[in-house]
Amino acid sequence: MSDNDTEQEKSFRERYAEELRKKKQQDTYHYGGDNELVEERVQVNQQEQKTPGRRRKKIKQEEINKEIVRRDMIKNRRIPVARTLNGLEKK
Repeated sequence: MSDNDTEQEKSFRERYAEELRKKKQQDTYHYGGDNELVEERVQVNQQEQKTPGRRRKKIKQEEINKEIVRRDMIKNRRIPVARTLNGLEKK
């Protein structure tokens, strides 16, 4: 969250971040299924090209990036745990 956001921008940012958490994301190693998070990014990019300089579009881009990073971090934390549970990795 940017330090110079107005209250209205903070509220929008929180609501939009919550909306992004509900969107599906396709596994990077398997094709198939919906990839709503990427579709949202494409839609925001197209909107930004039509009306550049809009603050909400910039906030949306920032929040999409944060959500993708958040999901990657969660996924990367689970990999070592899964290996130890399956007995593939010994400590």
